[in-house]
Amino acid sequence: MHSVKEKVSNAASSAKAHVETYKAKLEEKAENATARTHEEKEIAHQRRKAKEAEAKMNLHAEKAEHTAEKLHGKHHVLGHDTVAGAYGGHHQTPIGMVGLTTTTTGTIPGTVDPVTGTTVPANPLGGGHLHGHGYKHI
Repeated sequence: MHSVKEKVSNAASSAKAHVETYKAKLEEKAENATARTHEEKEIAHQRRKAKEAEAKMNLHAEKAEHTAEKLHGKHHVLGHDTVAGAYGGHHQTPIGMVGLTTTTTGTIPGTVDPVTGTTVPANPLGGGHLHGHGYKHI
C-alpha cells in the first residue's frame, strides 16, 4: 500500500514540476517579447533556467519526503512513538547512562541540567565499560 501511495505521490510531484517548467518557459517567452536588448533576453533565459532548477529541486525534495513516509510506516518501532507516554509511558535508561539526568533532548555531556542545576559529566563515573553482558572481553 505504501509503495502505491509513494508512486502516486511521485507522479503528482512530477506533474507539478512539469507544470512549473512549462510556466517558466511561457514567462521567458513573454519577457523576450518585451525585451529590447540582448542582455534583457539573456536575463529572461537565466530566470527560466533558475525556475526550472528550482522545480527539479522541489521534485527531488518531495520524492525524498515520500520515500521517508513509506519507510516510517514500515519501520515503526514499539515504544518509539511521536506521542509522549505512548505504550504506558514506561521509559528505560540506556545502558551506561545510569545516574545521568536526561532531558527531552537527551543528555548532552558538559551542559547544565535544568532540573538540578548541576553540570552533566562529560565522562560518566565508572568509565562506561560493560562486562558480563554476553560479550567476551578481548
